[in-house]
Amino acid sequence: MAVVIDTLGARRPRHPEKQANPDTPILKKPEWLRVRAPGSPGYMATREIVKTNRLVTVCEEAGCPNIGECWDKSHATFMIMGEVCTRACAFCNVSTGKPLALDLDEPARVGEATAKMGLKHVVVTSVDRDDLADGGAQHFVETIRAIRAASPSTTIEILTPDFARKPIAALEAVIDARPDVFNHNLETVPRLYLSIRPGARYYHSLRLLERVKERDPTQFTKSGIMVGLGETKEEVMQVMDDMRSAGVDFITIGQYLQPTRKHAAIDRFVHPDEFRALEEIARAKGFLMVSASPLTRSSHHAGEDFARLQAARRARETAA
Repeated sequence: MAVVIDTLGARRPRHPEKQANPDTPILKKPEWLRVRAPGSPGYMATREIVKTNRLVTVCEEAGCPNIGECWDKSHATFMIMGEVCTRACAFCNVSTGKPLALDLDEPARVGEATAKMGLKHVVVTSVDRDDLADGGAQHFVETIRAIRAASPSTTIEILTPDFARKPIAALEAVIDARPDVFNHNLETVPRLYLSIRPGARYYHSLRLLERVKERDPTQFTKSGIMVGLGETKEEVMQVMDDMRSAGVDFITIGQYLQPTRKHAAIDRFVHPDEFRALEEIARAKGFLMVSASPLTRSSHHAGEDFARLQAARRARETAA
C-alpha cells in the first residue's frame, strides 16, 4: 500500500530557520508580567477595523502582551509591507521567509483606518524588506502621505528597519517625509548582536538615528532595547551614552519575552525596581523621555508619550 504524504497542504513553519535550534526552557512569568486576556468591546471594535481594512498589525504578529489594553483604547501599530520578514532575528515572532510583492493600495488603507479609528497619534512599522531596492523606504513615504491626506491632524510615528546596504537616498526620502517621530530600535547591546540580531549591525543602526538628526534636527528620534537577554547594567548604560551621542530624544527599555522554545532563551526576568533605576539613570543622561518597565514596548502609550515628549522639549527650550 502506498502512503501519500501531502507536502503542499502542510502549513509552513512560522520560523523555518529556527526549526533545527535546540529547545530552550520557557521560564514561568513573574506576577508583574501577567496581563488579562483581551476581549473587551473596544478590543473587538479595533479588531474588526483592522480585519475589514485587510491590515497587518505588529500587535498581533509580534504577540505583544499589551494588545488588550491598546486595542481597547483604539490604539494599534500598523505593520506595512506584509507579514513576512527577510530577517531571522533570534528574539522576534514575526514570520521569516520570502515576502510577497508590495500591495500598492496598502498606504491608502492605513490612512482610511487611521481616520476611522479617530487616531490622534498613529504608529507605523514594517518587516525588513531586504529584497527591495530601497528596503521599502518609498512605501513608508506613501503611507505617511496617505495618513496625512486622510487624517491631517494625526501625528505620525514610524518604526523603521535599518535600510542596510541600501542607497542613503532611501533613508533620506523617509526623513524628508517628515514623520513626527522617527523610531529605530537598537534592540540589544553590541556584544549580543551576533546571536540576537545577526542580520543587523549595531553601529549602522546608531548611525541611522544620527543621520535623522543631522538632516532634520526638529524631528524627534526614538530607540529602544530589551533587557533579560544576558546584558550587563554597564552595557545598557553604554548604549544609553551611544544613543545620546546620536541625539536620540526618547529611549524605551522593556523585558524580553521568549515567543517559543526555538527563540533566544530568557536569561532572567528583570525586577520592576531595576527598571526604575534604569529610568533614573537615563533621565540623568539627558533623554527628553524615558519609558522603562517590564511591559514597555516601542509603541505602548505612544500617543500619550508624544504629548509628554513635546512638553519636555518646550520646557528644556524655555530653561535654556
